[in-house]
Amino acid sequence: MMRRRDFITLLGGAAAWPLAARAQQPTMPTVGFLSSYSPNPLAQRLLAAFRQGLGDTGYIEGRNVAIEPRWANGQYERLPALADDLVRRRVAVIAATAGSASAFAAKATSATIPIVFQTAGDPVATGLALSLNQPGGNITGVTSLNSELGPKRLELLHEIVPAAKTFALLLNPAHPFAPQIPQLAAERLGLNLRIVHAGKESDFDAAFSNLAEMRADALLISVDAFFISEIEQLAALTFHHRVPANYAYREFAVAGGLMSYGGSLAESYRAVGNQVGRILSGQKPGDLPVQQVTKVELVLNLNTAKVLGLTVPQTLLVAADEVIE
Repeated sequence: MMRRRDFITLLGGAAAWPLAARAQQPTMPTVGFLSSYSPNPLAQRLLAAFRQGLGDTGYIEGRNVAIEPRWANGQYERLPALADDLVRRRVAVIAATAGSASAFAAKATSATIPIVFQTAGDPVATGLALSLNQPGGNITGVTSLNSELGPKRLELLHEIVPAAKTFALLLNPAHPFAPQIPQLAAERLGLNLRIVHAGKESDFDAAFSNLAEMRADALLISVDAFFISEIEQLAALTFHHRVPANYAYREFAVAGGLMSYGGSLAESYRAVGNQVGRILSGQKPGDLPVQQVTKVELVLNLNTAKVLGLTVPQTLLVAADEVIE
């Protein structure tokens, strides 16, 4: 016969066992997602591509990993405080996306938490990484090298508007790392290259008025997190003002811009998620080579070309990866 004391002890042990088992279960890692963008529909699609990259390595949000997004809304000065907040929350990895500014903010905040950056520039030239093969320290990442393609974007745009002599380049004066200005390419083509600035949404009207005043025949848009956040509005403005324009990202042409030439944003973000997953699985960031998005896409919007009264050369139509009609 079981004594009352033995029965109470047995019950106590049975009640304690689930608590002990739960205490031994591993804590779900949290990934900080630091972005210079605002959380608009495009940014949400890029976050989904990041999740897909994580999923490719076996990490599913809500099942075995958590994601903490932080958005700077195109205001670079907010990034250090947002990075510091993620460090205080003891995230396992920081995915510093939407340009070098977020990566440098994260790097300045922590020398121990692994950081995976996403940038359009050369991470070695800017000092983010020691080399592409061995970035070193607590950092690695993905680059599309879109910032280096400015001269090619100028050449492609000139092919569509061969009679144009004055081109404008839209720059964000608040950009902490000066984008490459394709001045040599402009001189080689015999073009005048003028600079117009916009650092916030309210600057756009003045910037496009300046285009008319300087009689700019076409517009290049520099690679910048703020401009990407406003990509649909920029496309609409170029359409409204009848300005032939070229930008780095497909989303610009899809939204009504004339053309785009550059590496895929979605592919970059998926690669960042993949890098983060490999780090969560135990690999050291400094030993993971920086991934390069090697596929470059040329997208042409023939509807916009027709409205602008432009004839797209057959050579470009053949070379295009996508033609929107």
